[in-house]
This record gives sequence, C-alpha cells and structure tokens, in this order.
Amino acid sequence: MRSSDLAACRAMLNGGSRSFFAASLLLPARVRHPATALYAFCRIADDLIDNGDPPVALAGLHQRLDGIYADRPADRPEDRALASAVATHRLPRLLLDRLLEGFAWDAEGRRYDDLAALEHYAARVAGTVGAMMAVLMGVRDPVALARACDLGVAMQLTNIARDVGEDARAGRLYLPLAWMRGAGLAPDRFVARPEPSPALANVIGRLLGAAETLYRRADSGIAALPLACRPGIFAARHLYAAIGHQVIRNGCDSVTTRARVPRRRKLQLAGQSLAAAASRLAPVAEPPLAATADLVLAASAAAPRARRAGFEERVVWLVTLFGELDARQARRL
Repeated sequence: MRSSDLAACRAMLNGGSRSFFAASLLLPARVRHPATALYAFCRIADDLIDNGDPPVALAGLHQRLDGIYADRPADRPEDRALASAVATHRLPRLLLDRLLEGFAWDAEGRRYDDLAALEHYAARVAGTVGAMMAVLMGVRDPVALARACDLGVAMQLTNIARDVGEDARAGRLYLPLAWMRGAGLAPDRFVARPEPSPALANVIGRLLGAAETLYRRADSGIAALPLACRPGIFAARHLYAAIGHQVIRNGCDSVTTRARVPRRRKLQLAGQSLAAAASRLAPVAEPPLAATADLVLAASAAAPRARRAGFEERVVWLVTLFGELDARQARRL
C-alpha cells in the first residue's frame, strides 16, 4: 500500500469519524492500515449514494469494485489502498456488495416492519463492517465471525435508538413499525411531528434491550481476537453500549436530547476495556442472526492471508485516548 494513499485515506478518517479514528489507533498497523483504506472507500461510497442519484452512484461503485477486485483500481487513493487490502487479506467481495446495498436502502428511505427486518438493514451497514474487520485481523472461525457481526448490528441498533429525533426531522424512521403501532404510535404522524412520549420511550427501550443482548453475545468473540486487537474493539463495544445506557438515563427521550457519554465515564470505560482485553470467555455458540448468516459464510470461506505479522501492542494508548479526543474537539470549537 502506498504511503501517500494511506495518508489520504487517514485524512478522510480523521476528518469524518472521531470514534472510528480513535478505535483505529488501538489496532496494530497490520490491521489499522487496511481498516483505514476500507473506511475511506466506504465513506466515499456513502456520500456518493446519499448525495447523488442512488442507482447511478451504486452502478459506478460496483464498477469501481470490479476494478479493485481485478487489481486494476481507479486512479484514486482510496481505490488503490483498498485494492492492496483486498489482495493482502482476501477480503470477500460479498461483504462490500452488502454494505453498498445498505447505503442504497438508506437513500431509498426504507422502513422496517419488525426487528428481524431491521436486523437485515443493520447487518448490511454495520454487520458487514464487523465481518470485514475480523477478516483483516485474520479471523476465519465461524463462531467468532458470528459474534463480530453481532457487535456490528448491536452498534447500529444503538445508533438508531440514539438518533430517533434527528432521523425523524430528516424524514427517516428506523424503529420497527409494528412496535410503534403496538404502542399506539402512528409512524407517519411521528415523523411529521416528532415528540417524546412514554410510548416512544418503551419502543426505544425495547430496541436497546435487543442491542444489549447482542453486546453480551459479542464479548466472547472479542475475547477470541488476537491480543493486539482486543483493546480497541472492546473500547468501541463499551463506548457504544454506554451510549445506550445514557439514552436510558435520559428517559429514552431521543427526540429532544442526544445522548452523550461524559469524559469521566469514557475514561472508566477505557479501564474496563484494558481489563476485558485480558479476559478468557467461553465462546457463545449461538448461530448467527439470520440477517448475518451469509456474511459469516463468506468471511469464513475466505482464504487466509499469505503471512502473519507479529503483534504490535497499542494498549498503552487506551487510557489517554478519550482525553486526547476531547482536547482535539475542544480546539476545533
């Protein structure tokens, strides 16, 4: 991977997602570099689909993937960097195709009748990321991959629960429609005039309960990752779960309040992640979600990498990470 291409991808990552940038710092370079390339391409793809003509953008992105997987990438840093990652790690094409499909569903403004349908969306936009990150870490065990997908889906459910009001004001709705109607809420009326209510809080609480179940299932999968990779993934897991806990502390009002995790709590979570990284947990042998079964199959069938580099520990960064991020954000304000 060219250093100039990697630098361009890193600039996209640092400017677009502090959370992803933070987690990436805790990963060994052999994982961090291809993950950076993957993020950059996915961010460009999301922007193209969201801000342009979705069918045209999707067709163009599939053409770019054709070039990447043929080792003839377009003359763009993110394409060249992703082609290098694909070749080195044998990243299955299906995972990226499913991710692009999820972006297209977003652009279409799809809604989801029940939790199972919502999980199919979350599997595309986040479960795929869990599977791809596991592949970059050298994981091919189907049980561990199923738990990686669980984590991605759990994080997306947390995002949805946190952003209910923001999404509604943008004309979007991700809460299960059957749950809303069962609670006496009319989906279209809510989107037209989003307001907090006990009924809405109940629906949001149910969604966070589903996410919490998946977080617990994911823990054993994180514990099965290479040691150098565990702190960053545990940190992401605990931070996202804490966002959900903050939503609950706010009375599940995600309409007038946006849940934020205080800095002190972030530091506590950093310590928990250090301890969790050394834990040994029995694998949770639950089958994958129906929504992620094809992702697990594709990732587990991927050929292993040609060589395996030694571990590069990043644990020492964890304790100060969130403080540094807060300082960086303060300088921007």
